[in-house]
Amino acid sequence: MHTMAVDIGGTKIAIGICDETDSIVRSWTVPTPKESQAIDKHIASTYLEAKKIYSDIAAIGISAAGNVKEDRRTIVFSANIPAWIQYDLAAHIEERINHEVPVIVENDANCAGWGEFVHGAGQGHTNMVALTVGTGLGGAIVLNGELYRGSFGMAAELGHMPMVPDGDFCGCGLRGCAERYTSGNALERFARAAVRRRPQDAARLLELCNGDVDELKGKMVSQAAEEGDVLGLYAFNKIGEWLGRTMAAISAVLDPDIYVIGGGVISAGDVLLDPARAAYVRFLQASAYRRKAEIVPATAGQDAGLIGAANLALR
Repeated sequence: MHTMAVDIGGTKIAIGICDETDSIVRSWTVPTPKESQAIDKHIASTYLEAKKIYSDIAAIGISAAGNVKEDRRTIVFSANIPAWIQYDLAAHIEERINHEVPVIVENDANCAGWGEFVHGAGQGHTNMVALTVGTGLGGAIVLNGELYRGSFGMAAELGHMPMVPDGDFCGCGLRGCAERYTSGNALERFARAAVRRRPQDAARLLELCNGDVDELKGKMVSQAAEEGDVLGLYAFNKIGEWLGRTMAAISAVLDPDIYVIGGGVISAGDVLLDPARAAYVRFLQASAYRRKAEIVPATAGQDAGLIGAANLALR
C-alpha cells in the first residue's frame, strides 16, 4: 500500500509517493502556482499519473502552510495563497480525482513535527514540542503520543505566542509575537542593528554583504558566526535567548519531555542551541527543582513534512 504526500510551500510544491514505512519511493517538485485552482489541478494530475505506477495508493496527505480547520480538510487562512480563506482543499481535489481516495489536509508545521515524532528525533518520547526556526517560527505539539490540534484545529501556533507587550509588529497583525524575536527574519534584524550600532566590529559582516547592510542575509550571518565573528555570534545569542524564553513559557503550560528544533536556522547547530538551552533553564519556572526537557536538533531532514503527511493520512 502506498500514500501520496504533498507539501505545499510558498515557493514550491513537493509531492512524494510513500510506501508502508513512510519512505519516499518517487518524488516530484514544481514551483507553487499563484492560483488555487492551478494547485488543485497539479495535485490531481500528479495523483492520476502516479496511479498508473502505484495502483494501491490509499490516501493523499497534504501539508499546507496555513491554519487548517478541525475537519482536516479546510484551510481557514493562508498568507501564501490569497484564495485560501475557508477553502475546502480536500473537496476540490477529491472532485478532480472522482473521489477515488480520501484527501487529508494538515498544517505544514504539524506535518513536519509529526514526521520528527514517528521517524526522527522525537522517537521514543511521549510529549514532544517541535519548533521550526525558519523565516518565521512554526510549532507542533504531541501529547500522550497524539498530535494535538486543539478544539478548532488552530493549536500549536507557537510562533504567535505574545512574548513582548506592545513589541514589534508581526505579519499576523499582532505585536510582540515570539517569531519576531526568534526566526530567520529576527536573526537578520538583530545582525543589521548590531552592524549599525557597532561598525567597528562589523568588518566581516560588511564584507559578506558588500557593504550594504540592508542586503545582510541569514546565510551570511550564519557563516560569520561559524567563523567566530563577534556580531554574528551576538545575533545568534539573541535569537537563541528568545527561543529559550519561548520554550520556558511553553513548558509552564505543557511540560513536554523533549523539544525538537528544526528549520533552516538550525544548520548553525549549537551556535543556536547553546544559548537557547541556557535561557530555557534560566526562565523555566521552578528550574532548580524540576526535570528539564531535552532540547535537540531535528533529524528527519527536509522530507519531514512529506513523511508526516503520509503517516497522518492513514491514521
